Amino acid sequence: MEVEVKLRLPSSAAHERLSGILSPYHRRTHFQENLFFDGPNAELASSLAALRLRFYDLESRCVLSLKSKPQISDGISRIEEQEEPIDPAVARQCAADPWRLLLLVESSGIIRRVKEEFNLGSKGLICLGGFRNVRGVYEWNGLKLELDETHYSFGTCYEIECENSEPEKAKILIEGLLQSSGIEYRYSEVSKFAIFRAGKLPE
Repeated sequence: MEVEVKLRLPSSAAHERLSGILSPYHRRTHFQENLFFDGPNAELASSLAALRLRFYDLESRCVLSLKSKPQISDGISRIEEQEEPIDPAVARQCAADPWRLLLLVESSGIIRRVKEEFNLGSKGLICLGGFRNVRGVYEWNGLKLELDETHYSFGTCYEIECENSEPEKAKILIEGLLQSSGIEYRYSEVSKFAIFRAGKLPE
């Protein structure tokens, strides 16, 4: 189970201001490309699941993930998540020809789940497309903060996230930082994948 604090920032100016405030705590920046896959009849999405390939920093590494049963309330997201590393060259082949993902059934527990739980063995997979994300990683006040600038084909979203086993305490600290810095924010109400599927930015 992945548990995260998710707070949405209203603008690029708010993102830049927070990035500047956190700059002494900056550890790294990742350039992510996220691609999603489903069956021809939305078998995964209709079951509140998402199959994703995430490329990091061009081709330096790639992670295959299956997320399911998402819940988000009061800025705290809970979702079941299974992840596996995958060779970036193999992942690129799968992105170009999604049926190749199903050939990984012997080596991938995720693909076995996709075939067995969602009955996609004979139906195949299609690539839904995706989005890019620039993620700044900061270590602040005992928390690992991730400041995101997410680029969709229809616009850009800004968000701060923090995965933590005590999300309520983490949220209080992050909200305190934002409030004391005069940075507006709102609790995120949907995931990045849900925004991508909707084809429009949140109100």
